[in-house]
Amino acid sequence: MGMAMQLNHLQVFLPYSTRKRYISSQNAILVKFTSQKCCAERNQSQSETQSEQQQEEKTNNNAERKESRRRMQADSTDWIASSLTRRFGIGAGLAWFAFLAFGVISEQIKTRLEVSQEQQNIRDVENTQEVVLSNGIKYVDLRVGGGSSPKTGDLVVIGLQGKVKSTGNVFVDTFSGRKSSLAFLFGIRPYTKGICEGLEYVIKTMKTGGKRKAVIPPELGFGKTGADLDGDILIPPEATLEYVVELQKVSIPPS
Repeated sequence: MGMAMQLNHLQVFLPYSTRKRYISSQNAILVKFTSQKCCAERNQSQSETQSEQQQEEKTNNNAERKESRRRMQADSTDWIASSLTRRFGIGAGLAWFAFLAFGVISEQIKTRLEVSQEQQNIRDVENTQEVVLSNGIKYVDLRVGGGSSPKTGDLVVIGLQGKVKSTGNVFVDTFSGRKSSLAFLFGIRPYTKGICEGLEYVIKTMKTGGKRKAVIPPELGFGKTGADLDGDILIPPEATLEYVVELQKVSIPPS
């Protein structure tokens, strides 16, 4: 814009021939400047495109290298065994497999030792004391466990007896032998039949191998509606519940 104003100003004072040459030279400069600017922008765009392509190639190469390492690790055991066999004979290959077997056995021994340690920590409670929680739940430890406590999402296996306190009607019982232990994902709803929110409060502070007797108030049991279990077992509304629960196993759920 400034150059155009200067050019109009000069047109007033310069002769026609001079003015014409001056205009031509200025137009040439503008054309050259515009061409250089477009070229620079085009080069910048190409540079950015090349940079993006290089980054994408780098990412793909990294992924290929990771996949290659994974395959190499998966094949390493067989490769080592076959290489040792070819070079040193079948005895070396057998020795390698024996080494792997020793690792597996070591893990099994470690697991058994951990289980043995848990069992050693399990103990019956002689002088029971009732614990009263702020939410109204009451429980007594009959046996203190020695294993791990459940976390949300863990696969939990329990032995359970539940009954309505006011009537004594039993609505679930796995200790009698007629029903197997209950397995469920801890903290995940809907609950397995016979299990309520209050019972989870009781279980979450137990350890594997532990056993408790608990009293659950109606608001943490089946509330104002009660429950219909298996069609012929009814839990009345506003029922206080009594449970005996044994935490038998805590493990990571299968994927």
